[in-house]
Amino acid sequence: MKYSILVEVYAELEKHSGKIKKAEVVSELLKETPAADLEQVVLLLGGRVFPVWSDKEVGVAIQLMIRAVSRAAGISPEEVQKQFNKSGDLGLTAEELSREKKQRSFGKKELTVEHIFEGLRKLAEVSGAGSQERKLDFIAELLISAKPLEARYIVRTVLEQLRVGVAEGIVRDAIAKAYSVSPEDVENAWFLNQDYGEIARIAKEEGTEGLKKVRIKIGNPVFVLLAEKAPTLKEAIESFEKVGIEQKIDGARLQVHRKGNQFWVYTRRLENVTKQFPDIIEYCKKGIRAENYIVEGECVAVDKKTERPLPFQALSQRIKRKYDIEKTLKEIPAKLNLFDVVFLDGESLFEKTLEERRALLEKIVFPQKGKIELLEQLRTKNLKEADQFYRKALNESQEGVMVKNLEALYQPGRRVAGGWLKVKPTLENLDLVIVGGTWGTGKRAGWIGSLLLGCRDPDTGKFLDCGMMGTGVKEKETEGSVTFEQLTKLLKPLILSEKESEVKFKPKIVIEVAYEEIQKSPTYESGFGLRFPRFLRIRTDKAPEEADSLERLKTIYGQQKGKK
Repeated sequence: MKYSILVEVYAELEKHSGKIKKAEVVSELLKETPAADLEQVVLLLGGRVFPVWSDKEVGVAIQLMIRAVSRAAGISPEEVQKQFNKSGDLGLTAEELSREKKQRSFGKKELTVEHIFEGLRKLAEVSGAGSQERKLDFIAELLISAKPLEARYIVRTVLEQLRVGVAEGIVRDAIAKAYSVSPEDVENAWFLNQDYGEIARIAKEEGTEGLKKVRIKIGNPVFVLLAEKAPTLKEAIESFEKVGIEQKIDGARLQVHRKGNQFWVYTRRLENVTKQFPDIIEYCKKGIRAENYIVEGECVAVDKKTERPLPFQALSQRIKRKYDIEKTLKEIPAKLNLFDVVFLDGESLFEKTLEERRALLEKIVFPQKGKIELLEQLRTKNLKEADQFYRKALNESQEGVMVKNLEALYQPGRRVAGGWLKVKPTLENLDLVIVGGTWGTGKRAGWIGSLLLGCRDPDTGKFLDCGMMGTGVKEKETEGSVTFEQLTKLLKPLILSEKESEVKFKPKIVIEVAYEEIQKSPTYESGFGLRFPRFLRIRTDKAPEEADSLERLKTIYGQQKGKK
């Protein structure tokens, strides 16, 4: 398939913001795509050459890409950087330079989807001495052969910054429309096999019947069952006939796959973290008496001296670490608290109740204290007993409790009424001041794309940073929303200094912020950081002097999990 056909679709998708129209555009492409090319085309529509759960990556940094564009255009890297700074999009820069280039290569071959896809996959395998130069050679060769518009999307694809707005829901609806199957059947198949390329091929060749035959594959992650939030513990335990209550651990939800001597470890977001957790694999080898399974648990970092759980941020250092793994294992030991099993000895357990799955889990797990354990489960409908369990969880610095319906089946990827309910303290929103930010790139080029938040230090009158936020502000204006463009106009007159993409502002604009929790953080001046902060509104009714103080953050930090 000619790459130019896919590129035309990319350009068309960029013209439309509506999901329905985007799905129609993708659907028409899928109808015309041969079955042999479907998997490649669908992955490339998402700007990828590997499924989302794969730990493989093309591995091309932006500076290497600048050199590739430089070589293809016949100008210096400094000139490319200069034009990139203006556009904020290296793909657009490559396109413009391609148009301006006077000398064109003769006898060049027309680019195909297969050539680009397979070539980029091979780049992921390139390593060792001279690997960066070999990557540079291949990408520059592609750009020399590419037409200007093709150059735009080659650069964006390699950098995984495609920006044509094709999310999973659009691909799902497009597959359904193209092959006359239901979106629900497509999505259910995808929950079990997170490769829409393969799902598209199955839908095209086998239809609904084929989609319903999709099964779990050990080694491919499964979207986990999600919990809904309950207003109170009382309402939660009254929601189900048979109740199991477990601590809501402040850790990382992991699923561990084993097939013989092969192991895979994934996060709830399908990140492959197998390399980061060799200790967890060893614990599973010794502590789980089965050869083929998929189990779920909460992994926590453990204090080496006290053996008490550490906040999630400590564990996140391990998740992000790709080098010096052995050193990290010693610095941040981990423990796995198991609570579910969804596949065992060749059998999917989705049709078994939680009570049945728990019984199977208890049969195969042989706990090792401080390494791999079964998460304690309290079975009661007594509010007093449940509340004592809840308070104990908070006193042990956990997030709260999970109240689970023991009669519920496991439905991957869904928040299911009648399934799991989470109960945790309600945290008040914070009023914070915008003290800095970074200039955006791509669709946010020309705007402040991320905001640095500050809390008030009443002793000094200064504002101490306590988190970065890029969520909740809109790219396009809707009724009642605040856009990046609007915020940027408000902030520009307040600029105190700029260094590369980073900006410091006069602390004047107060905004209301929601967040998941407050964590201790050496990254920020305040010593605290907001986890998943989200913009709610501009507080035009508040002056900076009325913003929340550092003491307020400390108070909430102490309250949220019974910390002292």
